[in-house]
Amino acid sequence: MTEPRSVHLHPSDNVAVAVDSIDKGASLRGVLSTGRVGKGHKIALSAIGAGDAVRKFGQIIGFATKPIAPGDWIHEHNIAMGDFERDYAYCAESAPLPFVADNARATFEGYRRSNGKAGTRNYIGILTSVNCSASTARFIAEAVNRSGILADYPHVDGVVSFVHGTGCGMAGSGEGFDILNRTQWGYASNPNLAGVLLVGLGCEVFQIARLKERFGVGESDMFRSFTIQDTGGTRKAVEAGVEAVKDMLPRANQFRRQTIPASELMLALQCGGSDGYSGITANPALGAAADLLVRHGGTAILSETPEIYGAEHLLTRRAVTREVGEKLVGRIKWWEEYTARNGGEMNNNPSPGNKAGGLTTILEKSLGAAAKGGTSPLTAVYEYAEAVTAKGFVYMDTPGYDPVSATGQVAGGANLLAFTTGRGSAYGCKPTPSIKLSTNSDMYNRMKEDMDINCGDILDGVSIEEKGQEIFDLLLKVASGEKSKSEELGYGDNEFVPWQIGAVM
Repeated sequence: MTEPRSVHLHPSDNVAVAVDSIDKGASLRGVLSTGRVGKGHKIALSAIGAGDAVRKFGQIIGFATKPIAPGDWIHEHNIAMGDFERDYAYCAESAPLPFVADNARATFEGYRRSNGKAGTRNYIGILTSVNCSASTARFIAEAVNRSGILADYPHVDGVVSFVHGTGCGMAGSGEGFDILNRTQWGYASNPNLAGVLLVGLGCEVFQIARLKERFGVGESDMFRSFTIQDTGGTRKAVEAGVEAVKDMLPRANQFRRQTIPASELMLALQCGGSDGYSGITANPALGAAADLLVRHGGTAILSETPEIYGAEHLLTRRAVTREVGEKLVGRIKWWEEYTARNGGEMNNNPSPGNKAGGLTTILEKSLGAAAKGGTSPLTAVYEYAEAVTAKGFVYMDTPGYDPVSATGQVAGGANLLAFTTGRGSAYGCKPTPSIKLSTNSDMYNRMKEDMDINCGDILDGVSIEEKGQEIFDLLLKVASGEKSKSEELGYGDNEFVPWQIGAVM
């Protein structure tokens, strides 16, 4: 009888991960299964006493809550979180990867902006200062897109409104206000936008004039702003907005793709709907692609702090300075306090879908999620939506909720995004194109119209390095204008979700 396939990830692991479903009584790796174990789930390879550590990836993912026999299914019913010391070993593993020679570096066809930044798309964006101006912004975008005028401007990718649910009923200073400031200006200055119209109501807490003053920006051909109240109401505001966009279109259409080094790419790394395969296939493959980008001089941004919780010690070891490592640990401590004051805990993070896919604790999920960051040294740590200026592998503090996290990364300057998923997250991100990477072949075959690359074939023998190169090659193609699956489906108009912190008043 053929032994069901499984993966034993590290010599110190006392579990294996099922590649095929394992029936009761099946023999594998020297044990007999005591019950059925689903794909992506864990099976004990040795006896584990109550209170003993359960190990996967060579790391602790939890502690047995009862005695576990060899061959037992391991999940929520018999393991749980527990406290243990982590060795941050700052900078111990920060040796740089060898860079690709300048004359051999990859390139893409992108848009060079007047400030020197490089875009992968050429949109006109309509931002809103407050939820009260959201409908007007949408009316403007819809009026332009319905008019047919975009057919006269083939080098413009579209007109898109970025609306949100805050901007008033909030404090006019402090952490939440600063985050919204950074997010709004980060989008306005993202190189994938050729022009920006900012629409306000007029009486809100988040005043356009304050934003412009803070970031030293004035009205120009490609940056316009007004309020509904000063313009004379909704209809007049829509008319004024449509005219402003029409004025921008000829200038935006003048941009042409040109050859730009891959060092100008800033890649946002995301995962959502993770499963037991995420840390084995798609995440390490994306990490290999991120390492390639870093070697070519580019930037990769790892985020989702609740989803690296418990794996942060693997990142502090790669910090280029102790200060960088300590800044990451400081964000972890902030999250512990933040969840505690809101009556939560960090282990609430794995979703029902994550658990159905084989993930049990946040420690297990985090160890897999951190693999998206590859092996490059950690050069900098940023707060949410802060402008990313460092090259190489960097970290941005964001929530684990994908739209909120990606919004922060795009505000930080990301002009490209890669998103791994095991359960099948449906997601796209204007103005930044997103490619979707499936962790397993079953889901890929069910959702081919949504998934750009299948990483499930790693379980069939394709190497992490080969798949990383495949991802890197597709990133360059998408950066050069090839549409991702989410773009073909029309995703991206509703995924602008700034992080809201603080009381709604």
